[in-house]
Amino acid sequence: MTDVPDLGPLPQRIAVDAEQVRRLVADQFPHLADLPIEPVANGGWDNWTFHLGSDMLVRLPSAAEYALAVDKEHRWLPILADRLPLPIPIPVARGKPDAGYPHPWSIYRWLDGEPASLDRIADPVRFAIDLAEFLAALQAVDTADGPQPGFHNWFRGATLRTYDKEVERALAELGDRVDAELVRETWARALDARWDGVDRWFHGDVAQGNLLLADGQLAAVIDFGTCGVGDPACDLAIAWTLLTAEGRQAFRTRLSVDDATWARGQGWALWKTLATCSYTFDAAEFACAHRILAEILSEYAASTVTRPRP
Repeated sequence: MTDVPDLGPLPQRIAVDAEQVRRLVADQFPHLADLPIEPVANGGWDNWTFHLGSDMLVRLPSAAEYALAVDKEHRWLPILADRLPLPIPIPVARGKPDAGYPHPWSIYRWLDGEPASLDRIADPVRFAIDLAEFLAALQAVDTADGPQPGFHNWFRGATLRTYDKEVERALAELGDRVDAELVRETWARALDARWDGVDRWFHGDVAQGNLLLADGQLAAVIDFGTCGVGDPACDLAIAWTLLTAEGRQAFRTRLSVDDATWARGQGWALWKTLATCSYTFDAAEFACAHRILAEILSEYAASTVTRPRP
């Protein structure tokens, strides 16, 4: 299909160390030069992230493709922040390429919290509802002039068919470790589920590491590098990758998600989980992804059962 975007080759990431960040900050923001700089543990893939003092962070794209999000974040995050019920990152300074680093970069305020996980969430249903309310508020923001899907967000908000080849590649790598026939059925339904064509804001990567907790409750949402306007179904993947079954139902009810959107969201979760299964070498991570995959497929299978009339 000619209207399906091509993701192109994998980004060529570059390494960045604390000394390089120190030179960048000292040269461009000398009033911050005396602040300590330390790498953030598990700082992400698209960006290298460093603590700057106690209340700021430096965020440097790891490849040219990821740097496309910098201007978008500086323009839109202050606007979105005023309309959302939870804190999100707000850039406080924009850096220029220099000191051997080739991309624009940013300084943000640090947001406290620990990444969400099932064992850290105090009340799974309350968490699901809080997240749904955040996404409902995000979807309600005016989309005029908002960033349409593109390379800046790897076509989040566009057709799932963009990831069709990746699904097939993952199935080939996984072999008989997954039920390929059922995966393809589930994926086909997601591809066929129609979007109403109404642009809405979406985050694009609602994942455990981007949801911060305080005392077990949702406290902030971070990393808007893949945000944009388009089909918000990509934000529903979290319903399977983190939420409990009861939380998933509460999440869907609060967002008033119709069957077609739910199917597309399930497709995003399916692609993401298959990718994790195919590339991870960690046994625990594979087991978790395999469990999520089984839950996605089980829900799909249950939804296709035709019950006899009473």
